[in-house]
Amino acid sequence: MAAGARRGGCAIAKVEGLDSDLLAAYERYVNGSMARLMRFMGVDVYEVEAHGAEVRTSDGSTYLDMGGYGVFFHGHSHPKVVAAVREQAGRLALSTRLLPNREQVLLCARLAESLPGDLEYTFLCNSGTEAVEAALKLARMATGRTGVVATEGAFHGKTFGSLSATGKEMYRTPFAPLVPGFTHVRYGDADAVAQVVGPHTAAVIVEPIQGEGGVNVPPPDYLPRLREICDRAGALLVVDEVQTGVGRTGRMWAIEESGVVPDIVTSGKSLGGGVVPIGAMTARRDVFRPFDENPLIHTSTFGGNPLASAAGVAALEAIEEEGLLERARELSALAFARAEAVRREFPEAVADVRGRGLLIGIEFVDEGVGGAVIAGLLARKVICVHSLNHPRVMRLMPPAVARPEQVETAFEALAEAVREAARMLA
Repeated sequence: MAAGARRGGCAIAKVEGLDSDLLAAYERYVNGSMARLMRFMGVDVYEVEAHGAEVRTSDGSTYLDMGGYGVFFHGHSHPKVVAAVREQAGRLALSTRLLPNREQVLLCARLAESLPGDLEYTFLCNSGTEAVEAALKLARMATGRTGVVATEGAFHGKTFGSLSATGKEMYRTPFAPLVPGFTHVRYGDADAVAQVVGPHTAAVIVEPIQGEGGVNVPPPDYLPRLREICDRAGALLVVDEVQTGVGRTGRMWAIEESGVVPDIVTSGKSLGGGVVPIGAMTARRDVFRPFDENPLIHTSTFGGNPLASAAGVAALEAIEEEGLLERARELSALAFARAEAVRREFPEAVADVRGRGLLIGIEFVDEGVGGAVIAGLLARKVICVHSLNHPRVMRLMPPAVARPEQVETAFEALAEAVREAARMLA
């Protein structure tokens, strides 16, 4: 076969009909089932450009992005983050790995400054699931134990270690056997954790608010009690802030609400400022010691690269300089008021509204209604997402840079979509 050629005589650089029917090319070269799902939802355009809360598509339309799986706390293409990435790309994009790079050190220092207590040493990687992998490996090394307690409905990623902690059998079963030693208990139930933590437990891993599990907010004493349980047993407390961290709940870190200092915190998503993928695992000094003593025991070729690190530094600085935490809390009050109004108007369709900050969960009476509402919002050019581990729950995650009128528009569309779906139940 000639260089650059594909079966059927289509050259890679000249994919026939790419712009005229991108979904056909998506179906052939990326994933057929996903392409068919997009067609079913009425998607016949593709994203071209995005700024703030707005996404422009190939037909010139503008969508409001109220989803993004928690990545866009800063919105799309935040000017400060984009400028930092462009400037860094022109100087040094990737690291030699044999010489230190300033951006990596600066980001790790900024993370230590922003986190509570003595969370100080950071391992940088490329995604949330990689951060969780690092946390699980470190917990086993630091304690010399192998057991891990996780929660039902949790989402920690889909690589083998993080998937072993994820609490959804649909994702776990096809890849069994997974990493041994994981036990799952009901989320929000500290007594259930106490019953299974023992001398073989290396760590308890938990989200301060379950995102993919359905935006589940635990009782106020949940994390403090887990801290006590881990301390008594000599186990580590690992808090997964990949979705909730870096501003999403109206605080820099969701753990601030509880006053608890974990042994290990994972982060990602918003840490890249909505521009560059990144993940981070930050630990207390004594817990991090095994990685310090053998710095080659767990590594990443691209982790801590200057480009991603520059994005992370700019993202953290933008939150402080632009008052994004305050803006998030203001938008949160507006969004929850509008969500509650929809729930009161359509009790036959909406079962609950819950969450914190700009992580808003709307639970519908059944999965079919939820799917219809998401499709209805998309038809009204509003993007939101369902919860992977709780399909009845739709998540609205507006960026902190969204304008109040954009949030109002999104909830007007939500009311219309729910009204339309409610007719299905009548």
